[in-house]
Amino acid sequence: MKILIAALLLLFSTAPVFAAQMVTFGKYQVHYNAISTAYLAPSVARNYHIDRSKSRLLLTISVLRRDHPGITRAVPATVEANAANMSDQLQMIDMREIKEGTAIYYIGVGRVTPPDTLTFHVTVTPKGAKTSHPVKFQHQFYE
Repeated sequence: MKILIAALLLLFSTAPVFAAQMVTFGKYQVHYNAISTAYLAPSVARNYHIDRSKSRLLLTISVLRRDHPGITRAVPATVEANAANMSDQLQMIDMREIKEGTAIYYIGVGRVTPPDTLTFHVTVTPKGAKTSHPVKFQHQFYE
């Protein structure tokens, strides 16, 4: 997992187009991003059984809870996701949980035919929370 986290952080820091995004719901932060799997390092793709391809996307979600001002920690959640392309073709994205130490991430792989813009609909329910939180965002994929 540290390899995936490090690879994604390196990717985000070197290419502004891949900057991670976040929304806040009360004491929860939901961080989300989507990238082409072609940008993953071969070792990262191999470790997480992800095919590298311009026609595959990787959706990443993490949920943090603010316990004290300035202090957040990863929390488990139920994460459901789908994506629609510009032709309104809908695909479900199966999300899987990855834990390593105190880090908890959810990743899912889907299809994309670049160039295209996908609209992602993600529903996050932190463990123990009574409310689900919807996250909607768009991402452009280039050839």
